Amino acid sequence: MDEETRRNWEIITMPPGTEWSGRARYAAAMYFCQRGEMASDVLEVYRICSRLDAEDPVSVLKRWQIGAEWIARLKAYRSE
Repeated sequence: MDEETRRNWEIITMPPGTEWSGRARYAAAMYFCQRGEMASDVLEVYRICSRLDAEDPVSVLKRWQIGAEWIARLKAYRSE
């Protein structure tokens, strides 16, 4: 994994609640979407949550029952 990808994984897995974390997660989500690694509907959830630092986009994805592939990728990354 190259440095830029590793850094974006770190950003997108930031815990909710930190100031500006929502915007940072959205920027990382755009990175993954542009690479074809994230669906546009998942990116939209990150966009909606971008101004809500305390909101966990993964929880929203689960509530809305979308992004199962992305959620699985996050779990795989966290277990590495």
